Amino acid sequence: MPADASAAPPAYWLLEGLPTPASVVRGDQVVTANAAMVALMGISLDELRATPVSALIARVVPVESSWVEALHEAVTRDGNRPERPLWMRIRGEDGREHTVTVTYSPGAAPDETVVLMHDAAGVDTTRRLTEALAAAAADMLRARDEHEVLETAIEAVHRQGFYSAILLVEGNTFRHGPMRQQPAIVALAERTYGMPLSEVRLPLSTLPHLAEVLARRKAAFHQDALGAAHRVHTSEVFEDIQRAYPPGIRALDAPIFVEGQPFGILTAQGLDLTPASAGTLELFAQLLGAALENVRHHHMAAERLGEVTRLQEELVAQERLTVLGEAAGVVAHEVRNPLGAILNAVAVLRREAHLGPTGQAAVGMLEEEAIRLEDIVRDLLDVVRPLEPRPRPVHLGELVRRALGQLHGPPDAPTLRFTVDEAPDTPEIMGDETLLQLAATHLVRNAVQASPPGGRVRLNVEPVEGGVRLVVEDEGPGIPDVDPRRVFEPFFLTRANGRGLGLAIVKRVVLAHGGQVRARGREKRGARFEVVLPLEPTRRFPA
Repeated sequence: MPADASAAPPAYWLLEGLPTPASVVRGDQVVTANAAMVALMGISLDELRATPVSALIARVVPVESSWVEALHEAVTRDGNRPERPLWMRIRGEDGREHTVTVTYSPGAAPDETVVLMHDAAGVDTTRRLTEALAAAAADMLRARDEHEVLETAIEAVHRQGFYSAILLVEGNTFRHGPMRQQPAIVALAERTYGMPLSEVRLPLSTLPHLAEVLARRKAAFHQDALGAAHRVHTSEVFEDIQRAYPPGIRALDAPIFVEGQPFGILTAQGLDLTPASAGTLELFAQLLGAALENVRHHHMAAERLGEVTRLQEELVAQERLTVLGEAAGVVAHEVRNPLGAILNAVAVLRREAHLGPTGQAAVGMLEEEAIRLEDIVRDLLDVVRPLEPRPRPVHLGELVRRALGQLHGPPDAPTLRFTVDEAPDTPEIMGDETLLQLAATHLVRNAVQASPPGGRVRLNVEPVEGGVRLVVEDEGPGIPDVDPRRVFEPFFLTRANGRGLGLAIVKRVVLAHGGQVRARGREKRGARFEVVLPLEPTRRFPA
């Protein structure tokens, strides 16, 4: 080998001192390369010179060889060098992939090109972080609630190799939200505080650096993450953190604002955290706030839509009752007088001694049917007449037991089994005893009529927040395949022998007291009716 075989041409002697891999290319041949390029390639300078550039590309850039080869051919053929640095992944002598930016510059001769490769690992990390967090931001916009948004965000940050957590603002304190930290550290902190971290409250006054992040609305990048942790945790917890995390670990505290108000702090820690990636995380915290706003707006829109739907349903129900009330008035007037005459005639016939057994049976049947018609008219009037509750202290459990005692069901009713459970601390409520007794009676009667012989009817009375709940369960056929709310409509029948008025009366009484009533089918068989009455009656609309 000639003495100068490995020496760079005089025009390129400055390349030898560069720590950046550099080479000079003429056509498909490497003219020279510095020591950094030789080390990157893992072969001698003579081998580099003897190997065509196209072969080197296939060896060093296997993933992106197609477009790099096309670029090399264009540079060789036309001399049109790229004006901007190019991203490229190459495989070094150690077999690992490196992300570099490649810069093409004119050489000493017109047909020569100087190729410089700059390590872009940090920039590539930021690029990958940006791509991953952008994908997570799209997922957050599809989330259904705030918890899902926060979990999606914190998991996305953690997957990029960072420990992360969200501190939520509650008044003048911080509370730990979702986090991805070392389990041992979390367990130790909870033992130290004597409670789950989610229940620990940290006053903002004790964390001035975080309060400043919120006040300035700007993220804070910490070259010394351990120092920042020392300001948050007790000395005992910090000593274990110091043992668990390596020196030199960096941290970021990025503010989260929702609708202009401070929501919390996104924190991230990691050895690979750079100012560039910290900027990406700060932008991600802004997107996180926007996603939380999106969830709130969706919930608000859903609530408003639900309120509009409810008002529309109530308006339709009121219009139905108005029409039904007019018809009921006519029916009551036209039917009750003939019914009174029929019942008077029945009373006269019963006193006739010459009626035989057949005649007595016919008279009895006539009386039963007349009484049934009278009950229908009374129920119809109960459905449509205005309800004006006259509240006084009422014990709901006592009304339920009274309804059972007054029950006049079908002949097989005595074969039913009844279970009444009442919580001992159930308070009295302010309500109209007559109306509530009417509602309880109809609920119990409905359960009895729906249940088969030998079935069980369960009744439960218990206190709930702000009121009392009554639950009635039967073992009948359940609710048909329709919207359960329809069973409370007048004349909606689920049984061939029903009137379709009892549950409508129940709903009107409950709503007149400002309560709620719901129905649903049970898993195996039967139906469940749930009534919640407030301690004080508050009417939502005219009943």
